[in-house]
Amino acid sequence: MENQAVRSELMRRLANEQPRLVETAQRLIQTPSENPPGNTAAIADVAVELLSGVDGAEVELVPSTEPIVNVVARIKGAVPGRRLIFNGHLDTFPAGDRALWSDDPFAGKVADGCLYGRGASDMKGGLACTILAFAMLAEVRDAWAGELVVTLAGDEETMGVLGSQYLLDTVPHATGDVMICGDAGSPMVVRFGEKGMIWLEVTAEGRAAHGAHVHLGENAVERLMGALGALVTLRDLPVATPPEVADAIDQAKEVSEAISGAGETRVLTALTVNIGTFSGGISPNLVPDRARAGVDIRLPLGVTVAEVEARIAQLLDPLAGVSYRIDRRYEPNWTDPDHEIVRLAVKNGQEILGTAPVINMRVGASDSRLYRRAGIPSIVYGLTPHNLGGGDEYATLDDLFAVFHVKAMTAFDFLSLPGDGIA
Repeated sequence: MENQAVRSELMRRLANEQPRLVETAQRLIQTPSENPPGNTAAIADVAVELLSGVDGAEVELVPSTEPIVNVVARIKGAVPGRRLIFNGHLDTFPAGDRALWSDDPFAGKVADGCLYGRGASDMKGGLACTILAFAMLAEVRDAWAGELVVTLAGDEETMGVLGSQYLLDTVPHATGDVMICGDAGSPMVVRFGEKGMIWLEVTAEGRAAHGAHVHLGENAVERLMGALGALVTLRDLPVATPPEVADAIDQAKEVSEAISGAGETRVLTALTVNIGTFSGGISPNLVPDRARAGVDIRLPLGVTVAEVEARIAQLLDPLAGVSYRIDRRYEPNWTDPDHEIVRLAVKNGQEILGTAPVINMRVGASDSRLYRRAGIPSIVYGLTPHNLGGGDEYATLDDLFAVFHVKAMTAFDFLSLPGDGIA
């Protein structure tokens, strides 16, 4: 059968698999994998069971540090060729206060065209799309070349060091020519890059005294307030956004902000500073001798970690009694918006949705940054999150079906044997 005919047949089969897709997502939701505590052994076992049922699949559990367990699976096409990675994460946010949920957060309830539960959008629904797309592509592997690999990370919510990074460092076929990450997003937006990040803890020390005798003390809270006021000025740093990225962000604005909120475009091209934690003092009538704050800084393309850290040093080093420690850092990262994997995702999105998805950067972090750091062009394409991190998290079934179709067909087109006119 010619590849174009195989492609058409695959599209037909995907449409018939929608009930199984929903059932798979429900089963994954029904296996809790909250992080913390980060124990992914049970959900990894479920993923292995589902993937092991795929004819020709090589599947393995890859534990890192207990209790984190990762999963890797692969199938090979008709002849050697390129390797495409489907990446996702097994862990979720905690369910939190059950009073905020209308139903059991791990029931996987389906109602009114929506799938409910912790991880419905981030990303048990995305995992279901990945696992079933892998299975469907295995059925037509005589029509494509190379390898299709699934990497399921047990540690993403806490920065991925023991998840995707561990797999990239220890499993040779966890790397590839391109990667599609199924993390939360939207079927209408193909995300080709994301901002960088610096986390720092700022500490101020003073001298304790009674609140009536302020002349005898040095107020650590006031010193810390001065330091934080200085850090806020980082928002004014000039940004040299690459022209092709600036164009993509601007062209995506109308569609992307309707999904992610007004102001996303500005945030994607600006350095942001969020003072996330603040503590100091023990009583209103005492001059505090110590205060501490945690700060999250996000870096757009056009600014480097080194540049921002140098500016932090200029702002804070001269301040008496103030010290700081950088906990985490990584650079902003991106894949060429005109890369083949981006174009194929947009093409298949238009074919399946009837409207071409826009291409844009991503505000938050994902494991795609780890793949880009390894030199692997990567996109994020996932379900639109609703009530992410809160009660009654849900994703629409329309999103679930769309991501499943686009992911499967994009992989098929990328790996298809040459000469079929698809790519």
